[in-house]
Amino acid sequence: MKAVQFAEHGDTDVIEYGEYPDPEIDRDEVLVDIKAAALNHLDIWTRRGMPGIDLEMPHIPGSDGAGVVEDVGEDVTRFEEGDHVALSAGVGDLRMDDPTLDPRFHIIGEHVTGVHSEYAAIPEDNLIPVPDHVDWAVAGSSSLVFQTAWRMLIERADLEAGESVLVLGASGGVGHAALQIADYAGAEVYATGSTAEKLDYAEEHGADHVCNYEEEDFADWVLSETDGRGVDVVVEHVGAPTWQNSLKSLTKGGRLVTCGGTGGGNPETDIPRIFWNQLQIIGSTMATPDQVDDVLELVWDGTFEPAIREELPMSETARAHEIIENREGFGKVVVRPDSEL
Repeated sequence: MKAVQFAEHGDTDVIEYGEYPDPEIDRDEVLVDIKAAALNHLDIWTRRGMPGIDLEMPHIPGSDGAGVVEDVGEDVTRFEEGDHVALSAGVGDLRMDDPTLDPRFHIIGEHVTGVHSEYAAIPEDNLIPVPDHVDWAVAGSSSLVFQTAWRMLIERADLEAGESVLVLGASGGVGHAALQIADYAGAEVYATGSTAEKLDYAEEHGADHVCNYEEEDFADWVLSETDGRGVDVVVEHVGAPTWQNSLKSLTKGGRLVTCGGTGGGNPETDIPRIFWNQLQIIGSTMATPDQVDDVLELVWDGTFEPAIREELPMSETARAHEIIENREGFGKVVVRPDSEL
């Protein structure tokens, strides 16, 4: 088969699309004919090299994808040939109440072989049924960001109707999912973006108030919009460039929930503000199987929708990485096997 792969860490020039051994399924695995897959910031970090993660090379990236079941292992009971499925990339001990807290928890595409390829062997437990009417681009681009944002807001931050939420970067990745989920939960939604187009998108998908963070300090804006009170919850995934303002945007007793630090993972922090205002700093990673099912049902029925900025052949995956790194437009970048085009 052909697959996106890299044999060393580095810039986009390490990415190749070429021949790779066909996957062989184990007893509990499913062979999936990949129809569409999406990129996340995670793919950028994996390509560059993540501290403490030693990948087997060459590595196939990709933590989002969907396709048709081609074959199943002898212990597989939930799927059969011809079924439409999508990947849920978190791998943990399902005997635990919360598999994301398994010390051995890892992510397909980040720690082990991903799905940016013509075919992928995927554990049965990491597949979600997809209704036949769902477009492949939607099925292949929704799982990671929507499950992440759902767990952040609904489970970890325990968001309630009537509360206020600030969503940073509301038109990209986790941001566009969090925007829709916060609105669905009945929150008053404040959103930031860097262009008029992104802010228009945010307003169309649930934002009650929008701010161009390139033109004004978003913390000052939040405090002005809330008469100095601040918001109950901040959805934070940028890190160092926004951390101080995210804390400043919270009301007393507010919650900052974070799933990453795409702009830098070691920000300076304001400890007096945290203890004096009794703020909660909450980490969140991926989601449990039940949480994945809950949110993706709302994607499949059209309640939520991913923003898709571009679809490219897998042979142009290096370009797809550049689009994300250079912040060109907004929404998910979807890649398809060249053989599908």
